[in-house]
Amino acid sequence: MLYCPPENRYDNMVYRRCGKTGLTLPAISLGLWHNFGGVDRYEDGRAIVRRAFSMGITHFDLANNYGPPPGSAEEAFGRMLRDDLAGYRDELIISTKAGYGMWPGPYGDGGSRKYLLASLDASLKRMGLDYVDVFYHHRPDPDTPVEESMRALDQAVRQGKALYVGISNYPAARARTALGMLREMGTPVVLHQPRYSMYDRHVEEGLLGVVQDEGIGCIVFSPLAQGLLTDRYLGGIPEGSRAAREHGALQPDAITDARRAQLRQLAEIASARGQSLAQMALAWVLRYPQVTSALIGASSVAQLEANVAALDQLDFSGEELSSIDALLAQD
Repeated sequence: MLYCPPENRYDNMVYRRCGKTGLTLPAISLGLWHNFGGVDRYEDGRAIVRRAFSMGITHFDLANNYGPPPGSAEEAFGRMLRDDLAGYRDELIISTKAGYGMWPGPYGDGGSRKYLLASLDASLKRMGLDYVDVFYHHRPDPDTPVEESMRALDQAVRQGKALYVGISNYPAARARTALGMLREMGTPVVLHQPRYSMYDRHVEEGLLGVVQDEGIGCIVFSPLAQGLLTDRYLGGIPEGSRAAREHGALQPDAITDARRAQLRQLAEIASARGQSLAQMALAWVLRYPQVTSALIGASSVAQLEANVAALDQLDFSGEELSSIDALLAQD
């Protein structure tokens, strides 16, 4: 059946500007890190992407190595573009990244000009695109001068293969250096993508100040701590969950009795707010104005819809924030 998104798809989504740039993103973006690879059922991922766009989610985040196997998430998304979204390309923000191991040999990993530009070409081919909206260096490479990596990002824009660039997983000091170089080159950098959740708060120790100073946005990944900050693990590890999957990133030994007790107390705070634990965790990372968007995964349409409902209640009282901080301090 031909996909026809609703005309009112933008009416209920919250959009935020990427710092002082001209680009806006939905407050909830969809990442294809998990559940969209070659080991997953195509029609399930397709239904999630279609529903996301129908709800006003315009930003779809990928990387060269997403799958498994590596590259298969981009291939699946390229098929979804052809099947459903080709006529809406100008309404989409599509991002991809390079920086982790992708192919054998010395040129398939890191931050060299050789690797980054070759990877972008391969990503475009897999997705059937002439350009991506945002191309990231996925992580800093200690063996490559940061200027080389940033000049590769700049060239991607000058070649017309990316409209904007970004960096991901860069700690505060290295991010300031990289962003300064991009600014001096006149490269349109718009985003930093770090990990951020209640269980990983390192961005509060300087990185949010860097993105504010540089006038760019921040899109955070793993805001639910790989699914830990959900109701799924309050009583154990359910079959089929991310922690139970052979290729899952959430390790079972992270879900201790003490952690479950803490999660139950957080869930009580969420319930008093009229939210699930996952919804509160998403609202919590969005409480800083520097955070443009929270990047979520989804294994079903129902899960996607439930997470987007976090936007119905974004405000926190001082008492709620103090209670959450007190619980998190118990680690």
